[in-house]
Amino acid sequence: TQNSHTAKTIGRKSLCILNNQRASGAENMKIILVFLFIAPLAFSAGAEKDYSSLDSAASPETKSRFAMLDDVRILANGLLQLGHGLKDFVHKTKGQMNDIFQKLYIFDRSFYELSLQTSEIKEEEEQLRQTTARLQINNEEIKNLSQEMNSKIEDLIQNKIQLQEQVWGLEDKVTKLAIIQPSTQETEEISSLKAFVEQQDNDIKQLLKIVEDQHVQLDKQHNQIMELEDKLNHIELQELAENSFMEEQTEPEATPFPVRNTTAVTHGSDGAAPDCTALYSSGKHSSGVYTIKPNGSEAFDVYCEMKFGTSWTVIQKRVDGSLDFNQSWDAYTNGFGDLNEEFWLGLNKTYSITKQGDYLLRIELQDWKDNSRYIEYAFSLGGPETGYTLQLARVSGSIPNALPEQTDLRFSTADHDLDMANDFTCPENYLGGWWHSECEETNLNGKYVAPRSRGRLDRRKGVYWKPKKGRYYLLKSTKIMIHPTDLKSFD
Repeated sequence: TQNSHTAKTIGRKSLCILNNQRASGAENMKIILVFLFIAPLAFSAGAEKDYSSLDSAASPETKSRFAMLDDVRILANGLLQLGHGLKDFVHKTKGQMNDIFQKLYIFDRSFYELSLQTSEIKEEEEQLRQTTARLQINNEEIKNLSQEMNSKIEDLIQNKIQLQEQVWGLEDKVTKLAIIQPSTQETEEISSLKAFVEQQDNDIKQLLKIVEDQHVQLDKQHNQIMELEDKLNHIELQELAENSFMEEQTEPEATPFPVRNTTAVTHGSDGAAPDCTALYSSGKHSSGVYTIKPNGSEAFDVYCEMKFGTSWTVIQKRVDGSLDFNQSWDAYTNGFGDLNEEFWLGLNKTYSITKQGDYLLRIELQDWKDNSRYIEYAFSLGGPETGYTLQLARVSGSIPNALPEQTDLRFSTADHDLDMANDFTCPENYLGGWWHSECEETNLNGKYVAPRSRGRLDRRKGVYWKPKKGRYYLLKSTKIMIHPTDLKSFD
């Protein structure tokens, strides 16, 4: 009985250890080895004690038989549990190895395709270099020919001057011949001069033909150079492929009313409309510059854009880089630019509009492949006492969010940076006022940089949209608009 109790205790302890350590493959192997080492010892110990008890027990054969069967059953049960645990461990390990092999295969395939593309680009660059070298040699030859032609043309001009002088002398002689009959010597002189003039005329015609041929060759060389520049630009633009939006279908934008693209036209407001949406409700259905007067504020001009069956108040617009957005704090507070082109409405004017109620902020972006995206936020804008603090909450959009949500974002410029937490000044390095948050990589008021500017530092100073987890979008145009959220026409 004591031997059976000992074997049962060992078996139960082994089963508990197996159940607790089944999640770890290495621990299972250790337990298996320990159990296989202890089980025979316990079994042998039980057997010896059973044999020793044969002398004193009343029915030794019966007790020994039942004790041995209990030990074997416990041992078999433990081994069975160990077998199941080992089987599960093997299946799990096999599945993990299959996943690893599949990922390695995908990685090798992607690396191989990338290597092929890199080799093709290197070959094209080498061909372009060789062609450029040949063109430079041809340009040197053409330059030398042009110099020779210029010298010949100068000689021809001198000969022409001499011929004109001789012609003038001949005219005098002809005048005299009209009065006096020319002698034989004078007639021969006239004939020789005539032949000389004809020969010079033929030489001039030949030189003019050579000059025309050279011009044709120069035009061909110029066209080849232009083609090479286009190819080089194409290679440069390939580096910006990751900085462009994916070729997707843009969101449908239904416009029940026709939207005219007005330029340099100002529409006067008869009443005291608080924003562009109120103007639309009063019957103003064409985009352009209007005068509004928010509650508790002076009247000022804004650009109203009619879309989605209503009107939006535009607070920022960039299209071609004609306006420098690296402005002072006062400029960003009061506004700058032309409302019909590029402009910043001004923080003070925007605050006077948004403090009238709840507004929606819409940002429209276009990359250098003319792909358009948008994002909309529910937002609140603080007054000058808060540094025009901005709070955002994303509502919808077709591009990942790149601005912190539910965070107080303070507006700052190079001459008015409120964030002194570190030595890196965002407006100074990003060349434009913005709601910076730890100098994140998003700035729609930065330096306008075209794709040909290949410097990485210049791109970081450009107009871009960079989500925390996502690609880097260098932008061609941006537009920021606001609209009240409590109108049925906007639902």
